Amino acid sequence: MARIAVPAVLRQYVAALRMLLVLTVVTGVGYPLLVTGIAQAGLADQADGSLLTAHGKPVGSRLIGQNFTLPRRTPHEVPRPDPAWFQPRPSAGGYDPGNSGASNLGPTNPKLTTLVLARRAAVAAFDGVPAAAVPPDAVTASGSGLDPAISPAYAYQQVPRVARARRLSPARVRGLVGRHLHGRVLGFLGQPYVNVVELNRDLAAAVRAGRAGFSRPRG
Repeated sequence: MARIAVPAVLRQYVAALRMLLVLTVVTGVGYPLLVTGIAQAGLADQADGSLLTAHGKPVGSRLIGQNFTLPRRTPHEVPRPDPAWFQPRPSAGGYDPGNSGASNLGPTNPKLTTLVLARRAAVAAFDGVPAAAVPPDAVTASGSGLDPAISPAYAYQQVPRVARARRLSPARVRGLVGRHLHGRVLGFLGQPYVNVVELNRDLAAAVRAGRAGFSRPRG
């Protein structure tokens, strides 16, 4: 029986289809499974999002900041910071992971100057300190709008206010901040910082009284 000749172009298409199927299985199934398995075996916490838990439930991530605000009295009310929590730095996107980014206002933009001055006055009044003493990170947002880190200066500035709201001794609250101080990466990269989400989680755990401890931020 005579064999049917397959055109060269068709053979090329068949070979390309076979290669596509093989690469789809290798790169689309095999490789993701391999990487996921390695990540779960050696870096499970990081692979799962560096989650923080309280009372056995996830309450946030070490990598993403949160707003800590008072309950809204009306649906349209502007969220107000809760004096019982350490406050994060401002965020252009409200710490929404789906809206990461900065304000894109340049350093000479008058809108940014007005915004920073307003923030400085608000933070000074909220923490009961002179406006000149307010640290820069208390009035400027990070490039991603998600950074959970604040400077040690800003964390310590908030100690008296948090202590009053929590009815704790300032020394106890200051000691809690001290336990959350992180130095420069590898001793020379970046700046010392305090992870405000971790700090607030452990603040609630230390209080163990009054309203339920650390929960999802209210807004």
